[in-house]
Amino acid sequence: MQQPPIDSIQNTIQAALLAEANQCVACGLCLPHCPTYRLTMSEADSPRGRIALMSGVAMNRIPMNDRFIQHMDRCLTCRACESVCPSQVAYGQLIDTARVMIRYKKICQGNDVAETLATAQRAPDKTKDRLRTFLEQQLIAKPSRFDVLRPWVRLLVKSGVLAGLLRLKFFKRNALLQSQWFLTVRNLPGYRWQQCYPAKGMFRGEVGLFLGCVARISDSETLLSSIRLLTQLGYTVHVPKTQTCCGALHQHSGRVEEAANFAECNQQAFSSLNIQAIISTASGCGAQLLGHAEQGRVDGSPVPVLDISQFLARQNWSEIKFNSLRKKVLVHEPCTLRNVLHAADLNYSLLALIPELEVRPLEGNDQCCGAAGTYFLDQPKFAEALLDSKVTALKAAEANYLVTANIGCALHIGNGLLKKGINMEVLHPVTLLARQMCLQ
Repeated sequence: MQQPPIDSIQNTIQAALLAEANQCVACGLCLPHCPTYRLTMSEADSPRGRIALMSGVAMNRIPMNDRFIQHMDRCLTCRACESVCPSQVAYGQLIDTARVMIRYKKICQGNDVAETLATAQRAPDKTKDRLRTFLEQQLIAKPSRFDVLRPWVRLLVKSGVLAGLLRLKFFKRNALLQSQWFLTVRNLPGYRWQQCYPAKGMFRGEVGLFLGCVARISDSETLLSSIRLLTQLGYTVHVPKTQTCCGALHQHSGRVEEAANFAECNQQAFSSLNIQAIISTASGCGAQLLGHAEQGRVDGSPVPVLDISQFLARQNWSEIKFNSLRKKVLVHEPCTLRNVLHAADLNYSLLALIPELEVRPLEGNDQCCGAAGTYFLDQPKFAEALLDSKVTALKAAEANYLVTANIGCALHIGNGLLKKGINMEVLHPVTLLARQMCLQ
């Protein structure tokens, strides 16, 4: 069936944007909770200001120029504003829609070949460098390839070759490589995922585990720790091979059709399983999966999408013991866990299962760390400013561990600590739980 022309689709999108934007009463309660507003003190970099700009563009009162695009790009999509909005404005939906309009303008302006939604969505983004485009198309979109690369990346890290390459002038020019993501690799190089991990002890049910993308190569220990905890609690864990990317990076860059395609693929991967929940260990992925599930696009059945902390908090731990740990741990609360999943408090109660462990919140948990998907690449100055406040708080706290429930935050903060020479391990809460769990 032939798709409607771009103009018709744009009109529909603009109408939907205005309907939601009109819910904003411009009270300003969101301003002090917005990280970019706190950095610039500019109304245009606040949720209220951005909504006014979106409405102006949608009503053709102001142009969609470079300044408009800049203010939209500066948004971290942390959604802290939603938590304090008295009108319950769906700001996350608004900013995603604004970025769809921006993408159409970039692709379609003066370009006769972009006649349909699908064509516009598939068109390459010329603002990205070739390496990043290659990684998104060949790895992020096909995350099982990360498993193949895992042993080679580990070898580069352990041998010191990667660190040496990053000091060369050629590699210093590439922001993606200089992010040093892979310097925090914790994985089993030759490990291959099983499709099914049987429950141990008393059988309580079956669940599906969403692997995600980057965690497969940079932190498979978290995924394996989750499997270990779940099977010990009596759950059989299914890991379907056909699962793919959650689509969050695509959703937040205006490529909603690509995100929807990933959602459909994941639905097919998990739909044939007799499971009680689809579990994610990365809150960013979990928020994206949940968003599509609520729209009926990932999971048409009653099976819920849950963060690992949400599922574990419901379990009976009376038969599982943990070794004591006389250490201090700080808890970082990712924006998606705090503002979207509303589950930031659960990791504190889970870590309390470890005897003698001192658990404290990281100062400034109400503000984003600056990772925000690919934000640290697109807006490095803002990302660094936000990261600096986290690193300063961590240095002052003198803790042994930092735990966070989102892989992007872990890598961003971990690299910040590494560059400042601060020796503090950054890991997922379930990893610490699994390390301290007594063997049965």
